[in-house]
Amino acid sequence: MAAELNPRRRTVLAALVEEYVRSVQPVGSKVLVDRYSIGCSPATVRSELAALEETGYVYQPHVSAGRIPTDSGYRAFVDDMAEQSTLSAEEVDAIHVRYDRLEREMTDVMRETSAVLSALTSYVAVVAAPTLRRARIRRISVVPMGVRRALVVVVTDSGQVANRSVEFPYDTDASALSDVEAYLNGMLDGMVVVDVLRVREGVAVERDVRAQATLRILDEVIDCMGEADEDRVLTGGVSALLSQPEFADPSTVRPLLGLLEDGLSMLRVLSDVMSTGDVLVRIGHENRMDALERVSFVAGRYGDGDAGGIVGVIGPTRMDYPRAVASVRVVADTLSDILG
Repeated sequence: MAAELNPRRRTVLAALVEEYVRSVQPVGSKVLVDRYSIGCSPATVRSELAALEETGYVYQPHVSAGRIPTDSGYRAFVDDMAEQSTLSAEEVDAIHVRYDRLEREMTDVMRETSAVLSALTSYVAVVAAPTLRRARIRRISVVPMGVRRALVVVVTDSGQVANRSVEFPYDTDASALSDVEAYLNGMLDGMVVVDVLRVREGVAVERDVRAQATLRILDEVIDCMGEADEDRVLTGGVSALLSQPEFADPSTVRPLLGLLEDGLSMLRVLSDVMSTGDVLVRIGHENRMDALERVSFVAGRYGDGDAGGIVGVIGPTRMDYPRAVASVRVVADTLSDILG
């Protein structure tokens, strides 16, 4: 909290934020005194609101109206709010049950995570899977699909599954492909894409059926592991965001919708989260992209190191921050347990 926010002003500001989040209406002193345990008179509250307005934490849209928090007011509230979960034990248990029902493939986990976060918060959920460029290979399967065609399936240590179809220059029987599969699993286990590239360079270029099959499959594995990053980001719950009164005018939400559809831009937004060990909150103009200047973004990382990903929610600056932070933290911790 800034120095000018003494304990009473903090109390008044916190009450004003909570009431505005609930009512979406400018808040007056009488409402705060009647509904919150502030411990002072309406006249004193009016004086504190005037001081908060002078220092930029609230503003008055009209002379006769109450006050509304500014981005700075929300920031002061977030920095000062209690570090405790607002999710009930029943809600946390329900989250765990939803994940326990999954097969644990990353695509399913991401889709379920998006649904869980959006349901908990009524905001847009954003989920970024761990990058395949840094994931380690756990298993490679080569499934014959004909005499010159096979399906290559790559499973990583983060539970992601990528597959590609591969064509061979010669007829290649199932026995040869089985030998290649065994060779590659022994060679590539635990490798990242940079390691696979070195293995590819070391394979002799011969007109042998197994050698040619090995080269083609390695090329597909490298392609899988280096796939475009925009495919890693999944968003959900846009309709919930559009139901918020701040976005009744389509022109105000159009830039945000464009950003949500751009996977690489969303990854740039999420990049700051990977450098912090806790849940990150960006409010309104704190966001670096114009499309996010009217919203708040709450996100956290899950998983371990380079094998981790990001979960978060995007909503109006009039956000229920305690619940958003608690929801992101619980879901991120649950995903970390799953990946572990």
